[in-house]
Amino acid sequence: MTLDEALSALRGCTEDGRAEGMTAYHKQTREVLGIPNPALNDLTRSWRQSLSVVERVALADQLWQTDIFEARIAAAKLLTQARLRPDDTTWTLIQSWVPDFDSWAIADHACMAGQKRLLADPTRIDTVEAWTRSDHMWTRRAALVITLPWTKQNNPKPDELAVRDRVLGWAAGYVEDPEWFIQKAIAWWLRDLSKHDPDRTRAFLEAHGEKMKAFARKEAGKYLA
Repeated sequence: MTLDEALSALRGCTEDGRAEGMTAYHKQTREVLGIPNPALNDLTRSWRQSLSVVERVALADQLWQTDIFEARIAAAKLLTQARLRPDDTTWTLIQSWVPDFDSWAIADHACMAGQKRLLADPTRIDTVEAWTRSDHMWTRRAALVITLPWTKQNNPKPDELAVRDRVLGWAAGYVEDPEWFIQKAIAWWLRDLSKHDPDRTRAFLEAHGEKMKAFARKEAGKYLA
């Protein structure tokens, strides 16, 4: 599939009048086509089924470079799959996108693809840790979003607990960051963790909660008794 064919397929999924509302909601300055999420999901699912991994990586790279809102989300969706072999080029491509993050929707979809690659090879967490020291707010935020799967294990193994504690250490270093999106990401991580590991969540909030923004502290403890 060529880039032109993919863009033509994307434009064929647009809905009249939708682009304006999406542009305002997502605060976009880039082109927004106005494609409903179900249509985008169906289209990218069909691409995943028909293209090889090599072809998908190549197309995802090209789609991302167009800087069209839905094209970037489609690029991420092309690579969101648990079993993906080989996956080194996929992980490299996802890493290359991180400095471009400037929108929560695009960043979150790219991080969902990245989550699969981290779960496939948790040693890649070493790379993610470097993101926590970035001057780019969206890169710092991505370190928490991409590691969300480690909040969800009910019976974590020792190595999974080690990652959990490692990321909580990153979050502790973020608590005084005034950026709303950083505070929201800390709250998101803790809120999800509280469903599976309330003791660690409580301990974090007891140690660091006073330094968090009030809204983030409240959201982080939403599911704690």
